[in-house]
Amino acid sequence: MMQRLRLGLIGDNIAKSQSPRLHELAGRQIGWNVTYDRLVPKELGLDFDATFAHAAGHYRGVNVTYPYKERAAKKVSMPDPLVAAIGAVNTVLFEPSGPQGYNTDYTGFMAAYRCIRGEVKPGRVLLVGTGGVGRAIAFGLLALNAEEIRLVDTDLGKAETLAEALRLARPELRVRCSASVLEFTGESDGIANGTPLGMVGIGGTPVPKDALGHAKWVFDAVYTPVETPFLIDAAAQGLEIISGYELFFGQGVDAFRHFSGMYIDEAKLRLAMTGEDKEA
Repeated sequence: MMQRLRLGLIGDNIAKSQSPRLHELAGRQIGWNVTYDRLVPKELGLDFDATFAHAAGHYRGVNVTYPYKERAAKKVSMPDPLVAAIGAVNTVLFEPSGPQGYNTDYTGFMAAYRCIRGEVKPGRVLLVGTGGVGRAIAFGLLALNAEEIRLVDTDLGKAETLAEALRLARPELRVRCSASVLEFTGESDGIANGTPLGMVGIGGTPVPKDALGHAKWVFDAVYTPVETPFLIDAAAQGLEIISGYELFFGQGVDAFRHFSGMYIDEAKLRLAMTGEDKEA
């Protein structure tokens, strides 16, 4: 009998998410029947807590995306101390002992960075947005040996909280905070967007086109669309581009491994994803 695996994604503004396709194709590769549902609390007439409880009763696991990753972290056990330090989860397994939380955004970001820049260190990096995915990116930058991390968030207290977590993890790391991107753009080697700005249905850009300064590389966590206004502006100025699609793909592969316990052929999955209509 074919193995069945029921999965879901909890988040807002996820109509264009490619996660269902990625997980269903990954399942097909190993001969499993995988279903993957979009779970939008507002559309279900539920709040996040009720949506999470519903998922626990009906799914093997779920991914969690904006704006619920930090809330999800408060509802799970986190086997990895690093994930507990990040304070956000994007992957949840519903076990008999209770929900277990993981963060594959962290590993997905590192894979995306290395895919484009290899072993080159990030340097001084401006990170815009310190929510769930921003926290994962920040710890990824720490692991990649960034020289300095500049955190920008309109909620300065949120940025300071992340800064303290980073300093605790690596006391010698220099971390600065601001509520304005313009304070740090002029002297940053890299700029990373950890906000939903630029996403289909939201629009905008985290950094004005004329404020990219002397950056060498940029990363955008948004992948719908793949070519965001932020990345288009950066490419026009000759900067090295790391697409959010690479993070999406990497985190998805790692999440599927948690869900299924199986390894898949990543190159084969990438080709299958490319061969499908990404906007479907």
